[in-house]
Amino acid sequence: MGTVVEDSVGPKCYGGTYTVTLIPGDGIGQETAAAVKSVFGAAKVPVEFEQFDLSGFTPENDKLMQEALASLRRNKVGLKGILYTPIRLGHSSFNVAMRKELDIYASVAHCKNIPGINARHKDVDFVIIRENTEGEYSGLEHQSFPGVVESLKIITRPKTERIARYAFDYALRHGRKRVTIVHKANIMKLADGLFLNTCRAVAKEYPTIQHNDMIVDNTAMQLVSKPQQFDVMVMPNLYGSIVSNIGAGLIGGPGIVPGANYGREFAIFEPGSRHVAKDIQGRNTANPSSLILSSVMML
Repeated sequence: MGTVVEDSVGPKCYGGTYTVTLIPGDGIGQETAAAVKSVFGAAKVPVEFEQFDLSGFTPENDKLMQEALASLRRNKVGLKGILYTPIRLGHSSFNVAMRKELDIYASVAHCKNIPGINARHKDVDFVIIRENTEGEYSGLEHQSFPGVVESLKIITRPKTERIARYAFDYALRHGRKRVTIVHKANIMKLADGLFLNTCRAVAKEYPTIQHNDMIVDNTAMQLVSKPQQFDVMVMPNLYGSIVSNIGAGLIGGPGIVPGANYGREFAIFEPGSRHVAKDIQGRNTANPSSLILSSVMML
């Protein structure tokens, strides 16, 4: 982090130490966050954590949520576990709310084989870039008639342009050769058609980067049969959630997939495959690597 130049939108540094907002999250979050703090302490990393034990089990108007957001706005950088989201009833996702509130629009998850960990495939190394703020996660649902629910999927050209440009910029900066656009434009001709056509238009600005497109269900099959064909992948929100979980399964599980979420002013680093893992909480069996690797991405 010493190479980062502090400015009005940069990370906060006082006396050579950077302040980072830490939200351990639910389930195994406290255990994996403790592992990160132990590693940072041993390595004498110049980071001081401002910790908020926020939980998805708390009410929607919980004061701690607002304090955590204020800390993120102040520090610009956060390290976060996964917060529980109630199924069917209860408040909307705190995870999604943070990304929308801070306009952290680009989710990046790196799926790569790690030496020593048995996996279904070898030589896997691809990056999933997911639009974080719209799509099916827009949260616009209503019951138009008893027993009839309408859920709106929002795709806009400006937000698609910026995630597409982020994906191609990422490929250029990291020496990647190809960007695959994942969509379902054969069925959702307007929404995913807009996403696909906008990404194709942006691709023309990057003549040195190859690009192709793939329907999302075929993508799932190709991932489990020949994942080595993928390099950088860009896609709307829901597809990114599904593909990142497939990617985790390919290389050994969610405990080894790091991730990050970037916006113009703020960045939150969290596991790339978003699981609370409440079923193994407190057993001392959780793999902290995903959060540790995410903290390395932060540095």
